[in-house]
Amino acid sequence: MRKKDILELKRRLKKDHCTFTKLCGCYVNGEKNIILKFRESFLNLDEDEYFKYLEIAKKVLSGTIGNNILELNFPINEDYVNERQISLMQLKKSQLKDDALLDNFYDLIIDNYDFTGNFIILIFHDAYDVITKTTDNAKLDESEEVYEYVLCAICPVSLSEPGLRYFEEENKIKARIRDWVVDAPTNGFVFPAFIERSSDVNSIMYYTKNAKDTHPELMENALGCYSKQTATLQKETFESIIKDSFSTEEKKADKIFMEVQENLSAMVEEYNAIYDDADCEPISLTKKDIQNLLIESGVPEEITSKIEESYVENFGDDLPLAENLIDSKALKVNAQRKKEEHLQKQVEILQTKLEEVKQETSVDSETLLSTEVSEDNVILEETLETNLEKALDINSEDNKDAPDYDVILQVKPEKIPQIKSQIIDGQKCIVIPINENEQTAVNGLDHLV
Repeated sequence: MRKKDILELKRRLKKDHCTFTKLCGCYVNGEKNIILKFRESFLNLDEDEYFKYLEIAKKVLSGTIGNNILELNFPINEDYVNERQISLMQLKKSQLKDDALLDNFYDLIIDNYDFTGNFIILIFHDAYDVITKTTDNAKLDESEEVYEYVLCAICPVSLSEPGLRYFEEENKIKARIRDWVVDAPTNGFVFPAFIERSSDVNSIMYYTKNAKDTHPELMENALGCYSKQTATLQKETFESIIKDSFSTEEKKADKIFMEVQENLSAMVEEYNAIYDDADCEPISLTKKDIQNLLIESGVPEEITSKIEESYVENFGDDLPLAENLIDSKALKVNAQRKKEEHLQKQVEILQTKLEEVKQETSVDSETLLSTEVSEDNVILEETLETNLEKALDINSEDNKDAPDYDVILQVKPEKIPQIKSQIIDGQKCIVIPINENEQTAVNGLDHLV
């Protein structure tokens, strides 16, 4: 199933290109009782209704392949017959004109659709004259085939929100009457599938609005196909398979999962680089691919075997596409985390280098200071020695000049007249008057007097 095939159908759902012949519907209440059935010629609808129904049909052809649009296949029994497939073929060929076939179809949907609330089943019939295209996509006026199909949309019907409105006839603002409103489809399908611009009666194009709530009971019981997981569910299943294999080792499981994601992303990029053709089939992840991925990601052998078994058990023969298992958000977060860790390491390295430089600078400063102090000490010692030598020389000269006296006085000239000799307690003494502002020293000591 290719995106351009779906877009080719969707582009036709416009006023000037749409060729829907019939529209049939069935309105069902919350108790799964049919309230209304109707059949309309599509081209005879009022313009407002025409475009509303057209929008609903477009929704069934909207979304991402593998996530919102799935290709379902019919299982074939030993007689190469599938009853659901045959009934859908009959419904298509009847051009929605057979009430018995329609009633049978409605009952299948109602009985096998796990939904709470009111809903409406809409089914459109169309015949598309597929125009031949050249290899460069130029259209020719020749018809390749007539692709006849039915498109079904299942839409919830819910009460409108309560509120106030203006009543013109009463000129009042009052509570408005709540209406039952048809919402956008939550599920639907196209049969037969449109594959490579041609009808494929062995497949159905199945639509689900919510990729996590696909209603597999509708796929299997109402349509008679193998159920299939969306890319979102496959991604979640794949993550659970890997992380659950590590039991309580949550951090280790997260680390290994991210390693697997990175290797898986690299594998897909390498494949796309080799096979860059847009129409090339995307790579499916086989058991062997899983084994190689786990080995590259450093998963222990015993856990590798456990993951392989769980992978086969969950996916079986319906191998998921490798690109569907890639968690882009997780990879982006992991890349940001690695970037931050790298920056943190760079900061730590710079801090270490800064500390080393500080230590080297400190040592150099201490050495320089020590050298300067040593030089200053040498100079100081030399100065002290010189002054001491000078003092000793002066004292030596003074001693040479002075007679051999027991008491030698040195006073300022103005103090000499004040010096007297006096007998005190029978002892001859020298008396020198000392004023408050005068300083004294005896043999260099200033605290004796």
